[in-house]
Amino acid sequence: MLIQRFDPFKEFEELRKSFEQMSRVMNTLEEGRVEKDIQFIPTVNTREGSEAYYIEVDLPGVKKEDINIDIHDNILTVSGERKLEEERKDDEFYRIESLYGKFERSFTLPEDVDSDKIEAKDENGVLLITIPKAQQVDKAPKKIEIK
Repeated sequence: MLIQRFDPFKEFEELRKSFEQMSRVMNTLEEGRVEKDIQFIPTVNTREGSEAYYIEVDLPGVKKEDINIDIHDNILTVSGERKLEEERKDDEFYRIESLYGKFERSFTLPEDVDSDKIEAKDENGVLLITIPKAQQVDKAPKKIEIK
């Protein structure tokens, strides 16, 4: 029986090779990916102020004519489409990393909103939706006098 010297880095080297092989397989799969499967999902920030709720939707490169905002059954839906700009090929190099396509994001509105006064504005590729809170009804306990 041959005695071999223990090499603690041998296992790490084998693990590194396995990761490289897996990375090559994933890159091969990614290169064969059909571009139509790409879906644009805009990122959203939501916050609450004292007077209103705010929804900020990142929509870079989307024209306001291509955005729809609807309210149905107390659900606010932002939908639209980010269109692919003209494809460019320069020096035999071609790559598109920007996502595009139809999108839709929905938000259940709280009960204390005034849906008639909702406003939206597009500012530098960010859609800001302001949802005012309804006027507070005095919900303090009351004593009713019996007459």
